[in-house]
Amino acid sequence: MTSPLTTPAPEGRWTSRLWGTLLVLCAAMFLDALDVSMVGVALPSIGSDLHLSTATLQWIVSGYILGYGGLLLLGGRTADLLGRRRVFLAALGVFALASLLGGLVDSGPLLIASRFVKGLSAAFTAPAGLSIITTTFPEGPLRNRALSIYTTCAATGFSMGLVLSGLLTEASWRLTMLLPAPIALIALLAGLRLLPRGAREENHDGYDIPGAVLGTASMLLLVFTVVQAPGAGWSSARTLLSFLAVAVLLTAFVRVERHSPSPLVRLGVLRSGSQVRAQLGALAFFGSYVGFQFLTTLYMQSLLGWSALHTALAFLPAGALVAISSTKVGAIVDRFGTPRLIATGFALMVLGYALFLRVDLDPVYAAVVLPSMLLIGAACALVFPSLNIQATNGVEDHEQGMVSGLLNTSVQVGGAIFLAVVTAVVTAAAPAHATAQAVLDSYRPGFLVVTGIAVAGLLITLPGLRGRRGGPSLVVAGSTVKEAEAERPAVREQVL
Repeated sequence: MTSPLTTPAPEGRWTSRLWGTLLVLCAAMFLDALDVSMVGVALPSIGSDLHLSTATLQWIVSGYILGYGGLLLLGGRTADLLGRRRVFLAALGVFALASLLGGLVDSGPLLIASRFVKGLSAAFTAPAGLSIITTTFPEGPLRNRALSIYTTCAATGFSMGLVLSGLLTEASWRLTMLLPAPIALIALLAGLRLLPRGAREENHDGYDIPGAVLGTASMLLLVFTVVQAPGAGWSSARTLLSFLAVAVLLTAFVRVERHSPSPLVRLGVLRSGSQVRAQLGALAFFGSYVGFQFLTTLYMQSLLGWSALHTALAFLPAGALVAISSTKVGAIVDRFGTPRLIATGFALMVLGYALFLRVDLDPVYAAVVLPSMLLIGAACALVFPSLNIQATNGVEDHEQGMVSGLLNTSVQVGGAIFLAVVTAVVTAAAPAHATAQAVLDSYRPGFLVVTGIAVAGLLITLPGLRGRRGGPSLVVAGSTVKEAEAERPAVREQVL
């Protein structure tokens, strides 16, 4: 159902109010992506200024991931139950305050705490913002267009974060922490005026407190374990016991959700093949890209001696291609459907990663690095918007926050897990005598793992191509388990 204040004109033109709503939501998504990419380049300056060890520096990144990935399921369902506008604006205000705090502190633990709070607030703004879009724009071409613009802002924020961090860190690392604060404040003030006041879900069955506790605890522990595993050792007693505890918590969570009258996550949505492919595709997509960016940054700065700004500019063509082309993806989805676009994007991603395996200690940028970046940029432009569209299509309004939380959880957990795996592979291959060529050779298994993850994403997507040959791809995820179980060909032809 669309808000009466934001219903598009019959001709398909959007009102200024509708554009304003979308821009506020895009600003929050832009900030989430910007914050993730900016901090990496600033870490050496932070460590030098605050006298932090490498292990402590890791937690400036990991603290954000822990808060973000661990609270997303709770954030998505909270938006459904308490009101998307209310949750979005409250979390955006917390994000602005945490950004201000992060730029002013003189203590490593306080900086890590501010990063955790920022990640926690993003865990509420991301699913709330996505569900506001999917409940404001009707399913079909209008929603597809809105989601393509929304995901473009995420990609643009990530790319601009790399460049801005290189520029700002030259002056002070504190500017990289402070920059999101005024942007978040402007978005908050605009959101108070523009965001539609959607109705809260009438929840007569109470709140799933046990599910919220178990789901949040299991996600927090999973992300924490994966982040710590490379340092503690994957086969150490600490890591194995922690994974066992995660399995116990997740098992208890599933049992609670199966019997809860108002579950945090309605497991019936995962009976849809399209929904499962979207969630697994998100794991593979972001996991492979984060691993690739991590290794490529090390390669360019540690082995080639490039500056932070030079490295950021090397990634810029991929981000620029996403920014230019992603706004057109909605129209392409209308014509070909999400499975074709996701499969094509993963194929381009595999090709880009495979091409990058040719790099050496004296690469020709135009012949090796640039083609890889353009292929990966084209892949991101196709895959990320299409995954968002596929995950949210066919889902009723009162469950949009839940599904948005699931998708964002898949993205964050995929990034955490596969980055840890790539790091472990590279560490295992580290040479005893660290010549430049030996170090580069130790990176190659990591690049192969990244390529393999993308191949897995492609294989996950292929079964979806056996459905419709054309038209938009729709997810069967109705409000009852029986509807989700049916998933007959005739049902796939209509919007539920």
